[in-house]
Amino acid sequence: MWGEEVFFDTRVPVSRETGARQVVEPGTVAFRTDGDTLALPYGPTTISQGDKCRLPGPCNVLGHIDGDPRLLATLRNGGPIRVEPADD
Repeated sequence: MWGEEVFFDTRVPVSRETGARQVVEPGTVAFRTDGDTLALPYGPTTISQGDKCRLPGPCNVLGHIDGDPRLLATLRNGGPIRVEPADD
């Protein structure tokens, strides 16, 4: 947990994309290339200005959480989480 962001290690190295962003909307699924982690912000982080989701650096945007991203606030640090692609 980092402010109102859940993140976890993927151990998958990925290069930063040209369109990488640091400020995203709540519920964005992002990849932090500086640490090979998946980031799921649902509100302000510790470096946010106002109520924006500000990630620690530019991240690749992969998609958006299906449903209410505020439900991530119920997770406990180190608790289990499952991420899977949504059906189109």
